[in-house]
Amino acid sequence: MGLFDKFKKIFSSKKDDQEIKEQKEELELYDKGLEKTRHDFVNKISLLNGRYKKVSDEYFEELEEILIMADIGVNTVMDFIDKLKKRCKHENIVDSEDLKEVIIDEMFIIYVNNQIVVNKINYSKEGPTVILFVGVNGVGKTTTIGKLAHKLTKEGKKVLMIAGDTFRAGAVEQIKEWADRTESKVIYKENSDPSSVIYDGLNEAIKDDYDVVLVDTAGRLQNKTNLMEELAKINRVIKKIIPEAPHETLLVIDATTGQNGISQAKSFKEITDITGIVLTKLDGTAKGGIVLAIKESVDIPVKYVGLGERKEDLRVFDIEKYIYGLFKDM
Repeated sequence: MGLFDKFKKIFSSKKDDQEIKEQKEELELYDKGLEKTRHDFVNKISLLNGRYKKVSDEYFEELEEILIMADIGVNTVMDFIDKLKKRCKHENIVDSEDLKEVIIDEMFIIYVNNQIVVNKINYSKEGPTVILFVGVNGVGKTTTIGKLAHKLTKEGKKVLMIAGDTFRAGAVEQIKEWADRTESKVIYKENSDPSSVIYDGLNEAIKDDYDVVLVDTAGRLQNKTNLMEELAKINRVIKKIIPEAPHETLLVIDATTGQNGISQAKSFKEITDITGIVLTKLDGTAKGGIVLAIKESVDIPVKYVGLGERKEDLRVFDIEKYIYGLFKDM
């Protein structure tokens, strides 16, 4: 199991260099952040393997149910089970214990799907990089913007936040608080048209040589037409000032909402061009399989995951570390 051997080497390494320390810290975060999902998921598979020493139709039926309960998504699970059955036949796998490695392998294949998975931010070659954040209210958009501002300022980037959610009570105060905590600047005007605030913010970003601009938006999905018009207007204003922007449009989804999060992803994909997904509160759910379900359902890469409450706990998504965190006890 190459993936697990690779990470075991990192944990057993006696080297004291910064890169090894960072790798260990990140693996521990994925380990802790996926504990709820892993405990539920791996326990059930272990019990299943205890009941069925040999793979059979009954075994696959129960495995299917376990995967669906982990919120991997019905269509994804059906395809996954079909692939497992084919591999069992092709590779003559009859022992359920021998299937564990194949399950891990196929989980990885589902996410990658013969593509080059890009989880990095598309930074502008010159001038400010504009990252637009969308998502329904309550998913943690503003907190995500604050955590990303913290990450980017630590990397030495000059960050400007724009409070484009001008009507939600407390939204401006929340983003101002994050600006103070991360030593960033925020442009805001309460009860104003979001596009006018964004217009002012982008002009300031150009004038003062900011590296990255993080733009908050309102999340009213109830009226799709109004939201589509508002986002279209915001995009027009952004392009008027920086023609190739926004460089990223990140959809923020609360992982604890499960299949509802997939519905949100589908809805927002219809409304605007989403380049990546941020999954918040992944540590707070036993249904961490949503990562695989979202990628399979909307074919948009997960770029960041929230693995804890601290501002350091927003991490660039890494499929290998995710698979490790999901299966390390198996």
